Amino acid sequence: MALSQTSHLGKTYSLVMIKSFLIWTFTLAVCLLVVGFPLVVLMATVGCLLSVVLQSVMPVSAVLLVAGGLIMFNVMAVVMAALVLTLKGVHPSEVKWLSWLHGEEENLQTTAVFASCPLTCEIKP
Repeated sequence: MALSQTSHLGKTYSLVMIKSFLIWTFTLAVCLLVVGFPLVVLMATVGCLLSVVLQSVMPVSAVLLVAGGLIMFNVMAVVMAALVLTLKGVHPSEVKWLSWLHGEEENLQTTAVFASCPLTCEIKP
């Protein structure tokens, strides 16, 4: 009985770790594409220049080598960051700025200000 409960807990823990890793991978990939757009543009520019330089050395596969290297670098960076966050035990539900991922609303205490209010609110007949 105790052995079956222990293996069940181990399976549950491993599923939680896998789920956390996959969520971190998705989140970091989306953040890289959306927030890191200037970084992607910079990498594409450096990649183009590098492939032009390498074209004289190895004319057949310079573009393929540079494009593959840049894609591999991005994928490995996302996977390694997700792995580090998962192994440190940081779960995505614990991070405050990931409320959009879980469908939670931010509680903002704002009052509605209408466009015509500054013109009409202080008019007294």
